Amino acid sequence: IFSLISAWQTGEWSINSLMDLPMNILSIALMMKLGLAPLHFWMPEVLQGISLPTGLILSTWQKIAPMALLLQTSHLINLNLTIALGLTSIMVGGWGGIGQTQLRKIMAFSSIGHLGWIIVILKFDPQLSLLNFVLYIIMTAAMFMSLTTISATKMLEISTSWSKTPALTTTTMLILLSLAGLPPLTGFAPKLLITLELVKQNATLLAVMVMFISLLALFFYIRLTYVVTLTLSPNTPNSLLTWRTASRSYSTIAIMNTMALILLPITPTLLLL
Repeated sequence: IFSLISAWQTGEWSINSLMDLPMNILSIALMMKLGLAPLHFWMPEVLQGISLPTGLILSTWQKIAPMALLLQTSHLINLNLTIALGLTSIMVGGWGGIGQTQLRKIMAFSSIGHLGWIIVILKFDPQLSLLNFVLYIIMTAAMFMSLTTISATKMLEISTSWSKTPALTTTTMLILLSLAGLPPLTGFAPKLLITLELVKQNATLLAVMVMFISLLALFFYIRLTYVVTLTLSPNTPNSLLTWRTASRSYSTIAIMNTMALILLPITPTLLLL
C-alpha cells in the first residue's frame, strides 16, 4: 500500500524521501515479512506446517516484494537497525538450526541466516545485496526441489535416499555445503564479496563478528551433510529395483542444482551485470 501511494503521488516507483520514524517502522515491517530475527518466530512454525512445494514459495517468491521495497529505500534505512537485525538473524539462524531434525525447520533457520547476511550489507552496497538475494533464491529453490523429489521432511528419511536417487542425493549434499558457504561452490561467492565490502568500508570488526557467528550455521550444515552421505539407514534394502522412482523429467532440478553449485567462477561477470 505504501509503495502504491508513493507511486501515485510522485509518478514514479523510486522512493526518494521519508521521515526517520515512518522509515524505521516501514523497515521493521518489511523485515518481519522477510522473517528476520527477532521478528522471525512465525517462520519456522509456518514452514514446518506446510508442504515442501509451498515451503519453496514461502522461502523464495514471497520474499521478493519486501526485498524489492528494502532495496528501493536502502538509502533511507537506518544503518544501526540493519546491522543489529542482520547480526541477530545470523546468530538465530545458526543457533536455532543446531538442534533440529525436521528439514523444513532447518531450511527456515537457514533462510533467516542468509537474509541476515543480505541485510547487513544492504546499506553499504544495495547491488551486492541484490546479487546475494538472487543467489540465495537459486540455492534455496534447488534444495527444496531436491527434497520434494526425494520426498524427505526429516533427517531419517533423507538418510535412506541414497538407494533411491544416488545422483540427486550427491548433489543435495553439495547444495548443503554451498548453503554453508564453502568454496568452490556458489554459496562462497556472496560471503566472500560481503566480507570484502565490509573490510573496504572500514567495518572490519563487523566482518569478523559475522564470520564467527556463521560458524554456528556451518555446524548444522555439516551435520546434515554427514547424515545424508556417511550414515546408512539400517532399513536400506538389498535390492535397488523396488526403490526406483517412476520415469519423470529432472531437467529443471538439474539446471537449478547446477546453478546452485558452479556459479562461483562467473561471479565477476555477474557483478558486471
